[in-house]
Amino acid sequence: MSAEVTLLGVRHHGPGSARAVAAALERLRPDAVLVEGPPEADPIIALAAEKDMVPPVALLAHAVDDPARAAFWPFAAFSPEWVAIRYGLDAGVPVRFIDLPAAYSLADRPGGPDEPGARPDERAGDPIGLLAEAAGCDDPERWWEDVIEHRSPGTDPLAPFAAVAEAMAALREGAPAGGPARRDDLREAYMRRQIRAAQRAGHRRIAVVCGAFHVPALASPPTVAQDRAVLAGLPKKVRTDITWVPWTHRRLSQRSGYGAGIVSPGWYHHLFTTAGDPLPRWLTRAAELLRAEDHPVSSAHVIEAVRLARTLAVLRGRPLAGLTETLDAVRAVLCDGSDVALALVRDRLVTGDALGEVPDGAPAVPLQRDLARLQRSLRLKPAAQPRELDLDLREETDAARSRLLHRLRLLGVDWGVPSRSAVTSTGTFRESWRLCWRPEFAVRIVEAAQWGTTVEAAAVGRAVGAARAAVELAELTALVETCLLAGLPGALPAVMRVLADRAALDTDVAHLAGALPALVRALRYGDVRGTDRGALDQVAAGLAERICVGLPSGCTGLDAAGAEAMRGHLDEVHGAVGLLEPAGGLADRWAATLRELARREPVGGLATGVPGLLRGRAVRLLLDDDRLDSQEAGRRMGLVLSPANAPADAAGWIEGFLAGGGALLLHDPRLLGLLDAWLTGVPAEAFTDVLPLLRRTFSALEAGVRTTVGGRVAAGPLDAEPAATPGTGPELDPARAEAAVPVVALLLGLPGCPVHPGGPARIPRQAEGRDT
Repeated sequence: MSAEVTLLGVRHHGPGSARAVAAALERLRPDAVLVEGPPEADPIIALAAEKDMVPPVALLAHAVDDPARAAFWPFAAFSPEWVAIRYGLDAGVPVRFIDLPAAYSLADRPGGPDEPGARPDERAGDPIGLLAEAAGCDDPERWWEDVIEHRSPGTDPLAPFAAVAEAMAALREGAPAGGPARRDDLREAYMRRQIRAAQRAGHRRIAVVCGAFHVPALASPPTVAQDRAVLAGLPKKVRTDITWVPWTHRRLSQRSGYGAGIVSPGWYHHLFTTAGDPLPRWLTRAAELLRAEDHPVSSAHVIEAVRLARTLAVLRGRPLAGLTETLDAVRAVLCDGSDVALALVRDRLVTGDALGEVPDGAPAVPLQRDLARLQRSLRLKPAAQPRELDLDLREETDAARSRLLHRLRLLGVDWGVPSRSAVTSTGTFRESWRLCWRPEFAVRIVEAAQWGTTVEAAAVGRAVGAARAAVELAELTALVETCLLAGLPGALPAVMRVLADRAALDTDVAHLAGALPALVRALRYGDVRGTDRGALDQVAAGLAERICVGLPSGCTGLDAAGAEAMRGHLDEVHGAVGLLEPAGGLADRWAATLRELARREPVGGLATGVPGLLRGRAVRLLLDDDRLDSQEAGRRMGLVLSPANAPADAAGWIEGFLAGGGALLLHDPRLLGLLDAWLTGVPAEAFTDVLPLLRRTFSALEAGVRTTVGGRVAAGPLDAEPAATPGTGPELDPARAEAAVPVVALLLGLPGCPVHPGGPARIPRQAEGRDT
């Protein structure tokens, strides 16, 4: 007696197809179920029946020798293949995958994850699009929803599959042979081989669930010899491993670049899992979402939206309200016509962030198991929905979480990304992260397994390897900072040796200046994280000393682009020197270096001295540190703005001097007068050249400063003291000041305020000048 083979052609992800497959399998009662997928997964297919397996999930196969060469086979709750797998496992009948093995699929594929089991078939382009066009519909998704996804199985559950098979046969007849369809030929030949093997095994009722495009090729098979000839062209196998990994609805969407993606995985999941009429419940969920985002939505809105969606479906001749009608109703009724609110519904409900789960018994590399253990112990559950996480590094649990996230970033797993916290804090004990788990991290974890079997060991190995491969000195200092943040004392000695050797040989002052800030930042973590600062102090001090020696000559003769880059280094080094220990006179040597920069004016041409941008910046830094008084700063500005200097150099000096803020122009009218006199005296032929620099300089000032400066210039000559605005003149109004004294005393907690009635409402002399 010959075996009965029933081919169930499906779309890879669709609730209507999934329901049709379930009904067909109930009618057929097969004794074997064959599913499109990699045969290497047969030993782990039984895990799909475990209660801890929650779709969406995916099969992940990767080459053992090259983990970056990987492929995924995704399954959602509404995937027909998943329904077939669960039916076979629940019914106790054999379930087998019959597609081309991953060992062949990965053999001729370059590195990078892919989803080979669910690509659109290349020979026919977009089969659904072609069928929709033949039916006179310009929207393939809407046509497929009406024909398949919104329809329940009828009295003959096999009829839809016969109709789809007939349509696909017509499409294949008109498609060109050969060329890019070579891979489909190999896959179909292998599927036929697997079907014959099931027949030889004695199965009498075989159900085959595969992509609808392949059904005609499986229904009319060529001879065994012909298939053998086709399969002779298979590439050489590669050794592969395969496992189950969590997946997300977002990765099932076409927007993620998934070849066989669908427009609305969240909507499809709702259609498949909701009993009865899905429309009211989905619109209720949309209302809940909008209300949570402070949109005024009531139950009356939901009732009216349901009516509108159903009315639109009738007007458009659709059997049920589809996604188009539902979103139109959401926009018109729930969102008051706002596309911004509608985008939120599309993102959260139409696409969705559902993240699947796999049981602990699924095969995994040791690194993955260690990561799962840490996630449980630190109560950091992966989630596809982005969320903010604030950590207090003084707490042991938060410190351990921080170390884990930094170690994963070192391994290329950016589960957490540093972010700006809503809580304002300048201390080093607080960190803020934005967490979002993505399925492709499974591949990166497998890749990182080459560095170690635990997260800490892998991070240490990766850090040492990165240090040896580093090219720039700044890369090494950034790596040192990362090692401290990640708590990797095992990696620091090796990284510091490479850093010390590289720093001793590097003579480029720009490289040294770019490397110092990260190293000094790392020193700040010692108190909170309990790290050893000895080696870091020595290297940081050595770098700072070499910068002080080499900076003046390194800044000489720079062009505009080089000067702009060096100004950034100058600011960063200045901040870093301020954070280093004051012992050893480093601050004094740095001030002497800034004075040397400020005095190196060009002689006979701009290329013979330090650019004005850097000289002006050096003067401003000295002024801000009280190492230069305002009188001397004014004298230097007057010299630079004299007619003897080139206007372009003077404009650069002004840009550097005002980069720290322009409020000093308000406090020192003499500086503003010098600037105004120079600006009005720039020759017409040079004004066009310096105008871009001036516009850039003044556009960077605070809006209030620009307004006040403009008002003072417009008020008249600047050689006199301004007296127009009350409260800005040099004279103090005693009566107004006396009225504010009790409030200031209360803020400072001084005697004389209502809570300190023991003294007069006067600020004592030792408190005068305090910055309140």
